[in-house]
Amino acid sequence: MKHIFTVFAVFIGFCTFSQTQKGIVIDEYGNAIGNAFIMNPITESHSHTDDSGEFTIEETNVGDVLRITALGFKIKNHVVIDGENKIILADGVLKLNDVVIQHKLSAMNLISKIDLQTSPVNTSQEILQKVPGLFIGQHAGGGKSEQMFLRGFDIDHGTDVAISVDGMPINMVSHAHGQGYADLHFVIPETVDKIDYGKGTYYANKGDFATAGYVGFQTKEKLDYSSISVEAGQFNMKRTVGLFNLLDNTKNQRAYIATEYFLTDGPFESPQNFNRINLLGKYTYLLGLNSKFSISASHFSSKWDASGQIPQRLVDDGTISRFGAVDDTEGGNTSRSNIIASLVKPIDKNTFVKVNTFFSKYALELYSNFTFFLKDPVNGDQIRQKESRMLYGMNAEINKKIKNNIWDINYQLGLGFRSDATKDSELSHTLSRKTTLEHIKLGDIDESNQYVYLNSEFVFGKWMINPGLRFDYFKFNYQDKLSDTYTNQSESEVKFSPKLNFIYSYNNNLQFFLKSGMGFHSNDTRVVVANNGYKTLPTAIGTDIGTIWKPSHNLIINSALWYMYLQQEFVYSGDGGTIEPSGRTKRMGADFGIRYHLNEIFYIYSDANYTFARSIDEPKGRDYVPLSPDFTTAGGISFQNWHRFSGGIRYRYIKNRPANEDNSIVAEGYFVTDMNLNYDLKNVSFGISIQNLFNTEWNETQFATESRLKNEVSPVDEIHFTPGTPFNLKAKITYRF
Repeated sequence: MKHIFTVFAVFIGFCTFSQTQKGIVIDEYGNAIGNAFIMNPITESHSHTDDSGEFTIEETNVGDVLRITALGFKIKNHVVIDGENKIILADGVLKLNDVVIQHKLSAMNLISKIDLQTSPVNTSQEILQKVPGLFIGQHAGGGKSEQMFLRGFDIDHGTDVAISVDGMPINMVSHAHGQGYADLHFVIPETVDKIDYGKGTYYANKGDFATAGYVGFQTKEKLDYSSISVEAGQFNMKRTVGLFNLLDNTKNQRAYIATEYFLTDGPFESPQNFNRINLLGKYTYLLGLNSKFSISASHFSSKWDASGQIPQRLVDDGTISRFGAVDDTEGGNTSRSNIIASLVKPIDKNTFVKVNTFFSKYALELYSNFTFFLKDPVNGDQIRQKESRMLYGMNAEINKKIKNNIWDINYQLGLGFRSDATKDSELSHTLSRKTTLEHIKLGDIDESNQYVYLNSEFVFGKWMINPGLRFDYFKFNYQDKLSDTYTNQSESEVKFSPKLNFIYSYNNNLQFFLKSGMGFHSNDTRVVVANNGYKTLPTAIGTDIGTIWKPSHNLIINSALWYMYLQQEFVYSGDGGTIEPSGRTKRMGADFGIRYHLNEIFYIYSDANYTFARSIDEPKGRDYVPLSPDFTTAGGISFQNWHRFSGGIRYRYIKNRPANEDNSIVAEGYFVTDMNLNYDLKNVSFGISIQNLFNTEWNETQFATESRLKNEVSPVDEIHFTPGTPFNLKAKITYRF
């Protein structure tokens, strides 16, 4: 009898010890909190919430006290009850101490909100600079989309990085100025809530242009307060921003409007006369637990003059200054209006759906002159690129999780489409922005992309295996309006993109990963139909191996070695209306990043990136990839809540790089430092910011270009550049209410 009692007691103890508890973690407004970490200090059992805020924790009994931490929320202790455990977290300060490394393909996204809070962005250009390793440059008066660099790619204006805002794609296919053109100037920086980013071709839900990586911006659903800010600076710069809460005290509804008006002449001798206006309205309704509907509408318009890129020889001989111009009639105007609606709704405890729809009306008229009098020695080579576009689409995804005794299975099945229709996509030879000398290209483009993908995550113990597959179908149509007869050319293409990733989490502070996958970037419709569909969707194959390590509660280190093969860098040159195939390329490199909270006040961050990029089909010595950066680094130190002061200093550095295939022309690198300082006094903030603190002479963008001036007999092939901003002081005052 004694042995039976002992066995029975052990059995009861085992059953009690192995109880499993479930719960959900939400914020004060009812939003699910993903990636929250749940710890039972008694048994040391732990878990984390999924995207729907739900969790399951083992070895936990009724009455145990759980410790819940989540990035951006106050730590909470929760006593386990019998039934559903609904845990509500209050907003708090973002700290590295709250970061728990988890089974996620883009785990470093956890720190994006810390980077945003510790060093807020004040311009649309700074938004992209928050992505580690991504560099930008402006070369058309501030109104055109920036040139981008990432992982050894000269991405131009977006050819090899997929960018979205609230689920709406930003990259423009078959754009008048270049394939994948991505203009983010319609985003008001103060409304950005989080940045989702990933490098490489490893994400099943990312399609066209996601070769070097992707960047997804999410705007805020609510404002902490209403505010009005006024900013003024050198070069006749003025900026006003208004953020207004419309539903302050409503728990299940939130709404706000945001406005921005920006003016500047820039540092150039010919004033930019740049102006931009932005308007955003967003409404969110909570339908229930983990269920919400959101709709936003925005409008953006901008116009500017530009001094363009200038040849180095004119600066060297003193004909013009670094801020002078050869043709100061460049410039343009653009606008974009957007409507985005999204729905998140649970079907049952293990299943929920996400649906996103969008519509955008866009227009651009851009005047440029890159070669001056090379082609037309009398009138000059100015061109006009113009288009009017309608973009609309939808994406839907069902998320399902299945749990058993061996492993957990999570999968996402998604499908969607986007359709682009342009009218009178134009490339013309012009004079002084007034006279049209010749139509080079003129036509209507209709391009559609339908896709479906399956992403699955098999989690067992410390391992996650993540296979995925994506299928894309493209239809290209082009009506050439310069043809003597009606011509509507058409091509179609399909693409399969498999992915396979492995993540091993040794513990909550150390993770190893091996990522692999195939991706692609599409080519311009005009190229596709002209080449009968030849290499319409060149394949990119990539792999990453690396770690994310948190050696102490206030330090995170990430590192990766990577390789990418691109089947064809074959894009449409919108500047010349020509096809520029450049063959196969390979890139390999290393990424390293560090984030360190020195204490409650000071935050240090730095990212360094090395790349070796070469063309495969070219002989050695002529196989350089033009403008491919081989080393970049950016970082800084910021502080908060120090006697009502906050601010920081940050740097960015890019090394000298080849500007042409044989490295005979070199694009000069630069090291630029910015700083900002703010002081809070009750509901008023005062701030100053300085771009280029040490007044460094630097070139923001550079190209090896063959050009001829009016008095020259022969053309010259050399660096043409747009100068970077000199010392630029700005002051800002913000009133909160």
